[in-house]
Amino acid sequence: MNVAFLGLGVMGYPMAGHLVSQGHSVTVYNRTADKADQWVSTHGGTSADTPKKAAVGQDIVFACVGNDDDVRSITLGEDGAFAGMSEGCIFVDHTTASAEVARELAEVASRQHLVFMDAPVSGGQQGAENGALTVMVGGEQAHFDRVAPVIDAYAKACTLMGPVGSGQLTKMVNQICIAGLVEALSEGLSFARAAGLDAHKVVDVISKGAAQSWQMENRYQTMLADEFAHGFAVDWMRKDLSICLAEARKNGAALPITAAVDQLYGEVQAMGGGRWDTSSLFARLEAMRTHSDH
Repeated sequence: MNVAFLGLGVMGYPMAGHLVSQGHSVTVYNRTADKADQWVSTHGGTSADTPKKAAVGQDIVFACVGNDDDVRSITLGEDGAFAGMSEGCIFVDHTTASAEVARELAEVASRQHLVFMDAPVSGGQQGAENGALTVMVGGEQAHFDRVAPVIDAYAKACTLMGPVGSGQLTKMVNQICIAGLVEALSEGLSFARAAGLDAHKVVDVISKGAAQSWQMENRYQTMLADEFAHGFAVDWMRKDLSICLAEARKNGAALPITAAVDQLYGEVQAMGGGRWDTSSLFARLEAMRTHSDH
């Protein structure tokens, strides 16, 4: 297919590359043009200097940018993708954003005889590079059937969750679950150290039982080694959790643990850890523990 990919960050760069490797004709756009030039020299394809130009003549336009305002800036206005897309073209947004902005842009798109689908991803930088992301989609079945085989280039699972907005709501559930898990794992490891146990040995035992999780399998060793440069940054997690908490205020769901963990991430930011990955909640606890030892 002829496709565009807007946004070549840590996620978008490899995702767009997987589309080329599956034989699609790809045009990329990135806010800093150097990154787009670098991508083209690595993968081939072409780059455009506005989202509108990138979107001209495409079957599907993919995007993965930072937040609600970023999504609006690449879709709307005279240089936005919607201005370049032809009738029936589908815009697939992989950004983690609000369900609200997804519904808002879907409405604008449909007035222009275009299609907007929200399709946030889980799996982080590693999942993007390995082509093994989990994609949660909001939209209509007929449109999903058209985009899913293309998304397969970088996904190990791609599921239609319901109407537009449902993808973002599902991603919120994902982030709520991760927030509690990472804090619990951090507390467990910190407690093991405080108790004088060999934390590696502890995880070796408990990971074979009911406490096992993806976070435990993939992060405990780097946490114990004080390495926090593994992809998804605290600054981004706080953006995501603020979306979750705002949605919960609307739908009445109680998120006491999520709200608490969001505050703890605020403390990690205050320690200078805004760019550390989400497992850095452990660094906060270790700093407190070593401080109390003194």
